[in-house]
Amino acid sequence: MKILISAAIAALLTTTAFTSAAATVDVTPLPAHITDASGEMIITPATTLVIEAPKDDAERLRRYIDTEWRHFPASAAKNTSRIQLRTVGHIDGVDSPEGYRLSVTPDATIIEATSGAGLFYGLQTLIQLADGTDTITAVDITDSPRFGYRGMMLDISRHYRDKKFILKQIDALARLKINRLHLHLTDAAGWRIEIKRYPRLTEYAAWRPELTWKEWTDGGARYAEATDFNAHGGFLTQDDAREIVRYAADRYITVIPEIEMPSHSEELTATFPEISCTHNPKGEPDVCVGNEQTFEILQNILDEVMDIFPSEYIHIGGDEASKKAWKECDLCHQRMTQEGLKDVDQLQSYLIHRIEQYLNSKGRSLIGWDEIMEGGLAPNATVMSWRGTEGGIKAARSGHQAVMSPGGYCYLDSYQDAPATQPVAISGYLPLQRVYSYDPAPDSLGIDVTRWITGIQGNLWTEYVPTAQHAEYMLWPRMIAIAEIGWTPQALRSWESFRPRALKVADHMQSDGYTVFDLRGEAGNRRQSTRPAEHLAKGKKVTYNVPWWSNYNAAGEATLTDGLRGGWSYGDGRWQGFLHRGDQRVDVTIDLEKPTDITYVGADFMQITGPGVWFPAKVEISVSDDGKNFTTLTTIEHKQKDSTGLSFKEFSWSGTARARYVRYCATSTEGCQFTDEIIIR
Repeated sequence: MKILISAAIAALLTTTAFTSAAATVDVTPLPAHITDASGEMIITPATTLVIEAPKDDAERLRRYIDTEWRHFPASAAKNTSRIQLRTVGHIDGVDSPEGYRLSVTPDATIIEATSGAGLFYGLQTLIQLADGTDTITAVDITDSPRFGYRGMMLDISRHYRDKKFILKQIDALARLKINRLHLHLTDAAGWRIEIKRYPRLTEYAAWRPELTWKEWTDGGARYAEATDFNAHGGFLTQDDAREIVRYAADRYITVIPEIEMPSHSEELTATFPEISCTHNPKGEPDVCVGNEQTFEILQNILDEVMDIFPSEYIHIGGDEASKKAWKECDLCHQRMTQEGLKDVDQLQSYLIHRIEQYLNSKGRSLIGWDEIMEGGLAPNATVMSWRGTEGGIKAARSGHQAVMSPGGYCYLDSYQDAPATQPVAISGYLPLQRVYSYDPAPDSLGIDVTRWITGIQGNLWTEYVPTAQHAEYMLWPRMIAIAEIGWTPQALRSWESFRPRALKVADHMQSDGYTVFDLRGEAGNRRQSTRPAEHLAKGKKVTYNVPWWSNYNAAGEATLTDGLRGGWSYGDGRWQGFLHRGDQRVDVTIDLEKPTDITYVGADFMQITGPGVWFPAKVEISVSDDGKNFTTLTTIEHKQKDSTGLSFKEFSWSGTARARYVRYCATSTEGCQFTDEIIIR
């Protein structure tokens, strides 16, 4: 009991000291421990910079300071103020090589760390403390990151982004202590890295006749010769990629390349039709796992990629393989027989295992999206969890490292404000506050699981992001939240503290020429979702004559009469999903418990056709006294039309009727349907 009381008092004192200091220290990500000191240091022309670190780190740090902050003399007369960076063997309270201690007094600023990376991150804190002035308030900071992996993924396949753009984003990532840049280099829409052994990949598969991904998919997803007059696309030369790697390394960022396999590989199989199961020259999504030439080409590509990118991790994708062609492919069947594989999931696992063995033989590690677990996870693989958190948690429970990047919190291609006010996005609604609310490794999982969760990553997919300005707009300020989640202890994070600091960082970025979402002008969530809906059916029993889609349960059988309206995203837990396949549709009966006079029955549906969410084609509303014999109140026919962007439509009846039971049916000829509440007045 005494131990518990002492621990509680210590925690209270620590929190009080931190809160007091945090009020005067404006740093993002928020440091782990801040203690106020007295006075301030004034930087003068005579202030010296002394770096005591291994030669490579010392040169890197001085070069960064000279170009990104200000020039300091290396020596000066005695009694002048100094800024000193030095590596040491140990720092009390710092358990990470990326951690540091920063002490500011009127005479000196000293940053200590056990590595160059730690000195660099301490330097980032110091630059924020100076905030463009010559005055630094005295303070003592002891700081370490919560996670070792703090990343951003940039998709340059769907819409190519050049070296200049990538270097600009690296600058921003460095200031926020992000240490991984994951480049999605290959996908159906374009091959974006030069492979000297296979020049055809960048002569042909890096180009397309249409400018945007949407136009390209609508036009039949064809490729073009680089010499074609209307060719759009591009790629990073190996020299470009090496420069990006060097530039990032100077800022202690590791660049992780992704070469997609076995699926999302149309551009590869269009270039080499012989490694698809069908030999279709247009390109197939899945490579042929039964064909030995597939592995020869993949390994040759990986050899050149590994020569360019020295990262420990090589990302191999592994997501969304249809596996359809494998089921009808003689070579794939032969492979399954030879290897004793019972199904196509295990066939994919065979490819993942084999590629992992090859990467391990070169001293590298495999990382992939959570589908790499299907059919059995490769022994040393790291899982990047995107389809929710379940994949990462499952991997962690089995003793595999996991990086969390669930779509509901980390997919930066979603709308960040009211869709009507925003550029077109693929779907969803992911405002800054929701990103910031995510905890990748909650204590409830237990230490045996959380110790395997190594980090977090924000992902920008670019199907609907055609320009550099649009890409920046989607990244910032949401990547600021990812940065703080990855660095700051969970117990110290609060939205009330973070938002004003995020505004300040965003203002600085804007003044530096970045395109940033205007957080001050944020409209917020759909108005209907902000207050309960009061109506006759609220809380009443709903009978599902046809079940909802299990992928989108919302609140289960309570969803359609719980009084809670949905927001801008069908993934917000309030919209319930229904498929149109087979006999699946919206078909529910509401029991009002007694005969009731009614004048209105209606429901809202959403449409965003990119991910296959459509308005219904037909709605029928009917009533009954006994729940068996129904009288139709109205039948609504609706012509389904493709569209860009998110829209909402009410399908309703108004009039006069009396009934105990109300049946609401909605059918579709396209995609799936989402509705949030059936309102009866």
